[in-house]
Parts: sequence; C-alpha cells; structure tokens
Amino acid sequence: MPSPMFLLRAILAVLLVMTGAAALAQTPSVATLSQQLGRAETELRAVDGQLDERVDADDQKTLRNRTLAAQQVAADVTEQLRQQQTLIDARIAGLGPVTAGVSEPVEISTQRTVLARQRSSIDSAIKRGGLANVEAEQLIEELDRSRAQQFNEKITAKVASPLTPAYWRAIVQALPRDLRRTELFLAQGTRQIRAQWHGSLPWPMVLGILLGLVLLFPVRVRARQFGQRLLVEGAPGHRVRRSANAMWRVFVGTLAPLLAAVALVQGLRWSGLLPTRWSSVLDAFVMAIGFSAYTAAVCGALLMRNGASWRVAPLDDDTASALRPLSWVLAGLSFASILLSAITTAIGTSQPALVATQTLNASLRLVLIAVFLIVLGRLRAKRAGTEPIEYVKTSAGIGLGTLLAWALVAFAFVALLLGYIALSLFIAWVVCWATILGTTLYLLMAAVDDVSTSMFVRDSPLGVTVTRTLGVRPSMVDQFGVLLSAVLRIALVLLALGLLATPFSGGNGIGTMFGRLGVLAQGVEFGGVSISPANILRGMIVLFVGLALVRGFMGWLETRYLPITDLDGSGRNSVSLVARYVGIALAFIWALASLGIGVERVALLLSALSVGIGFGLQAITQNFVSGLILLAERPIKIGDLVRVGTDEGDVKRISVRSTEIELADHSTLIVPNSELITKSVLNKTMANPLGRIQIQFSVPLDSDAQAVRTMVQEAFAGESAVLSDPAPAVFIDGLVNGRITFNCFGHVAHPRAAYSARSAVLMTLLQRFRVEGIDIGTIPQRIELVAANRPLVEPEA
Repeated sequence: MPSPMFLLRAILAVLLVMTGAAALAQTPSVATLSQQLGRAETELRAVDGQLDERVDADDQKTLRNRTLAAQQVAADVTEQLRQQQTLIDARIAGLGPVTAGVSEPVEISTQRTVLARQRSSIDSAIKRGGLANVEAEQLIEELDRSRAQQFNEKITAKVASPLTPAYWRAIVQALPRDLRRTELFLAQGTRQIRAQWHGSLPWPMVLGILLGLVLLFPVRVRARQFGQRLLVEGAPGHRVRRSANAMWRVFVGTLAPLLAAVALVQGLRWSGLLPTRWSSVLDAFVMAIGFSAYTAAVCGALLMRNGASWRVAPLDDDTASALRPLSWVLAGLSFASILLSAITTAIGTSQPALVATQTLNASLRLVLIAVFLIVLGRLRAKRAGTEPIEYVKTSAGIGLGTLLAWALVAFAFVALLLGYIALSLFIAWVVCWATILGTTLYLLMAAVDDVSTSMFVRDSPLGVTVTRTLGVRPSMVDQFGVLLSAVLRIALVLLALGLLATPFSGGNGIGTMFGRLGVLAQGVEFGGVSISPANILRGMIVLFVGLALVRGFMGWLETRYLPITDLDGSGRNSVSLVARYVGIALAFIWALASLGIGVERVALLLSALSVGIGFGLQAITQNFVSGLILLAERPIKIGDLVRVGTDEGDVKRISVRSTEIELADHSTLIVPNSELITKSVLNKTMANPLGRIQIQFSVPLDSDAQAVRTMVQEAFAGESAVLSDPAPAVFIDGLVNGRITFNCFGHVAHPRAAYSARSAVLMTLLQRFRVEGIDIGTIPQRIELVAANRPLVEPEA
C-alpha cells in the first residue's frame, strides 16, 4: 500500500502536470520550435555556401541581413525552449527524488519517464540553438571583415596619375566605346518613347509637370510665408519662433522640390513614356533632387541671408551673404554627383570613364572646400581688423577645425595627383557630408534647447501648472528643462556621430575600417601592457577628447545648470570644483584604460608610491584633504567675512589646496586649507550676517542720563544703516571717578557696514553733545610731585 508521502507526491505531480499543461498550451510545442530552428540552420548554411564565392557589397549587405534574421530566430527559439525546460525542471523537482528500495506508484514513474524524455529533447534543441547562434556570429564577423576589406581596397586603389599621359591615354582609348554605349542608351530610350507615343497629348505627363511647377514655386513660397506668419502670431517667445522657423524652412525647402520631382517622374510613368533603362536614372534623379534640396534648405535656414532677426546662428550679414552662394554650389555638386553616378551605372561606362568622373567630382569638391575656407578666413580677418582687439574672440575649436580641414584638403589633393582618386573623393565627400550633418545638428540642438528651456521654465504656463500640481520648487522646473535639453542634445550628437560613421563601410562602421587599414609598429610588452606608437597616440587622443568633454560639461554646468539652482555662490563653487576634479580623474582613467592599464594596475602603482607620498608630499596631501573637508562641510563659504590671525577679509575663492582672502587694502591673502581646519578662524558671517557697532563714552555725574540716552537713541535712528530690528540698545555701564559710563549697541545689515555706520553715529553724537554742552572728555587725572626725601607712605598718627 502506498505511503502517505507517495500520495502527497502524486497529488503534487497531478497539480504540476495541470499547471504545466496550461503554461505549455500558451507556447509553441517543441516540435514547432524545432522546425523553426531547422529553418534558421538551413538559412545559415545557405549564406555560408554563398560566401564561398566572391560577392559584391550589395549582396554582402543582403547576406548580412539574412544572417541577422536567422540569428534572431535561433535566439528566440532558444529562449522559449529554456522557459519550457525550466517548467519541466520544476515538475521533475515536484516529483521528488527516487528513494532506493521503495517502489513508486505507476503514475509517478510514468510521469518521471515522460518528463525526462521531454527534457532531453528540449536540451538537445537548446544546444542546436546555441550552435546556430555561434555560427551566425562567425558569419557576421566574416561578412564585416570582407566588407571592410573591400572598402579598404576600394579607397586605397591606385590608378594612373592625372598628371601622366597614361591617364589620358586610357580615357581616349575608351572614349569610342563609351560614346557607343551612351548612344545605345539614348537610342533605346528614344525608340521606346516613340513606340509608346500614341500621337495624343500625354496628359499624365503634362499634369505631372504642372503639379511639379506649382509645388516648386507658389506652394513652397506660400507655405514658408504661412509658417512664418503663424509663428509670429502664436509661438511663445522669440527663441522658439526663431528655431521653429528654421526647421519649417528646412521642411518646406526639402519636401516641395522632392514632391515636385516625384510628380514629374510619376507623370512620365503614368503616361507610359518612361523607358525601362531610364527608370533607375529617374529614381536617382528624385533622390538627387531631395538630397540637394535638403542641402540648400538646411544651409539657408542656418545662414538666413534675408532675415537677420530670424537667424539662429550668431552670424553677421556679411558672413551669411558670402557663404550662401557656396551652399548653392554644394547642393548643385551633390545633385550632379548622385545623378552622374546613376547614369554611368545605367550606361555601363568603362573604368577610365568612371575614374575621370571621380576625378572631376573630387576636384570640384576640393576646390569648393578650399574656397569656403578662404572666404571664412577673409571674413574672420576682416572682423579682426575692424573691431577693437578686446572684442575679437577667437575660438580654439574653430581654429582647430579650420586647420584640420586645410590638412585634409591638402592630403586629398596630393592623393589625387598621385593617382589615389577614390581616396581623394572619399575625403572630399566626408568633409561635405560632415558640413551638412554639422549644420543639421546645430539647428536641431538649437531647436531642442529653445523648446525645452521655454516650456519647462517657472514662469511658463506648463511650469506654473507643474509647480502648483506637484508642489515642486520653481527652480526644479528650470533644472528639468536644462537637463532635458542636455539629454536630448547628447542623443542628437550620438546620432550624428553614427551617421558620420556610415561612409566608413558597413559592419562595425568606423572602428572596422581603422581596425583593418593596417597595424602600426607592434612596440614592446611591459607588465602585460603593450607600449607602441599607436597605443600612445590613441591614449593621447582619448585624453584630449576626455578633457574636451570635461571642459564642455563644466561650461554647461557653470553657465546653464548651476545658475538656475537654489545653491548660493559658495555651493555652486563647491559643486563645480568637485565635478571638475572628478571629470579630470575619469578622463585620465579613460586614457589609461585605452592603453590597457586597468584600475587595478593604477591602484598597485599608488600603493607603491604611498610611502613617498606620505613623507615627501605630506603638506600637499594635508591641504588637499582639508580642501575637500571645506568643500563638503562648508564652515567657510565664498563671500564670508573671516579673520585669520590678525588679517581680516572676504573669502573670494576656495580650491582644494588653498583659500584666497581679499583684505581691506585689496591685496590677496593665500591661506593653506590645513590652516583653516587645524587653527581658529573667526567667521563673522557664518551663522548670522548681521554686524554690530559698539560705542562707549562717559559724561559727568551731574549730567541728565535720560537726556543723554535719548540723544544716543536719536543718533542711532537717524543713521539709515542701523537696523530697527534688532533695536539699538543704550546701557549705563557704571559710575567711575565721578562720571557716568555708557555702553551703546546697534546692528547693521552686514559686518562690512559696521565701521562707516559707527563713524556716522559718533559724528552725530559729537555735534549734539557740543550743542547741549555735555562734556564727554577723558577722565580727569591728578598729578602730584613727590619730594625725594619724602617717604612714599606717611606714617599714621
């Protein structure tokens, strides 16, 4: 007879079976998942088979997408199988372990066998999924490596230099064949048009042309005017109107020409007059119109030549007028290069002709970049020559960018002359693409900042609603707006960097390209760290980028975020100092990590130097720690009036090493922070910002004390610097040597005002006592001359 424990296990097993059945009913069966996994494995084997042959870039992109899809299917199936395996493990655990020498009920034994068989099947499928995932990763890595290799071979390919006769001889020899193919391309298209022409007017084509002209001219102009008028009447704030107008101009300036080109091409298609071989060229025409229109629109929105008050960028009219024609040239070059590439592909021109078109394209782009740099340099020189020297601001970033652009242009020209046509074109294209992308990024960042800081501000309707509804401080609304702007702009920068890296081949982008272009000198291994010129250069670049990021973050923190917080000047200084040193430390750690030096190695180095630091740098370390204590506890803040020893002055700056105190004679006293921590310091404004004045004097005993008290109170009341709360107080301090001693107190708003207020009160009292005839002279003293033979103390009688 089964024991109660067996019965309990049987009941539990039945419950687990019912629960597991309900859960499994919501997920696909193991057989279905195995079929999906089998199809993914078949797809991966097919991709692997196609990679045995050389494939071009487009096919590699397709194969990579197929591999990623198969990998995703394998990962999803594996995850579902693991969930089912977890359920089965729970059901097996519910059955309990097998007890030796005790026979189980038939139901439990059968259930245990079934669950073991299911678990074995699921485990086998999970292993297959893991192998499929590994195989997919290997295929993706191979595809990325192959694409990067082809890209590197393409841009580093060398042909005959344009300065050599071989270059022109190849073009002349291929010219008859290229002309024949061009004539064939045109003839085939013309014959197809004649064959489809029915003699009547092709109304779809006419309507497409008319619609394109309407969209290109009146609709575009009216839409721009409508948007500007709407923004003037309804948008809140000048900054939001300005940014929204720029974005609207970009939208209208791009969409209207693009729709016009689509209408024209679609009209040709609907009329049946579009030759088959011309279809790809007209599709490229639409794309070229869209891209060139966007280029012209985004540059026009930034320059705003005819609307200085709507200009987002801080540019003058001369700069906008000088750069606007260059933006039109850039748009025209973009249109021509895209369309010419499509035409040469459709015609099937020879390699010398392709090289010639690339040479022309690269030359025109490089000339445009050089002209742009020359015009920009002349404009800056003109401003520097006409404006006073104190108003001329030279940005290090603009100067460095200009120098880098000139270096790229010179390198591209040399590469062009040496026969590296593809590399020269690639550099010119990247510079132009970076210009368009940078212009777009600037407009988007300005728009995001304007909208965020205009919506989330304490005085805006949204800010007032949030303050009243959530009960937060108004400064919190301002801080949220600035932080939201920063987060969105960082996201835009990351997106722009990703788009900037797209020309550097697929796969892993720019990292793949530079990782495969070549390896510099291997260097030496020391302590597990590779020291080579490449690593040192990488570390310097990383450190430079890190410090630049810290500098940008500190500029944002000090000029944008901290001013809108509730912190006083000292608190903002503390936060700024701590953030600066933490940022610099992180930049150095990042640079060390790029060299392969981990934090643990840095810790070992610091521990080895700890003895030397403890003895040789003891004073510096003590001041540094004291500075951190001052910044954290804040017993002394910027603006406090303190006395250190015999010197008294205002605290102007607190750093991690020393504190600067401005004395009354405008000199600066630099005090080590350890002195402020270990010694006594009088802080006159720490607990209470009020200052106190004290006046002591004496009058003869026969004077009217009440009248004197009234005079002092009136003198205090007549001085505007003396506060009425706390009220001034006049006390009789004592009766000494026939005189009444008065001790008077008054309070001023700040200790710095005590000296001048005390002087003014004394002047009033002196004048009043002189008028009333009250003697406030010094205590009279009697001087007696004593004879030399006279005893000092007379004997008592």
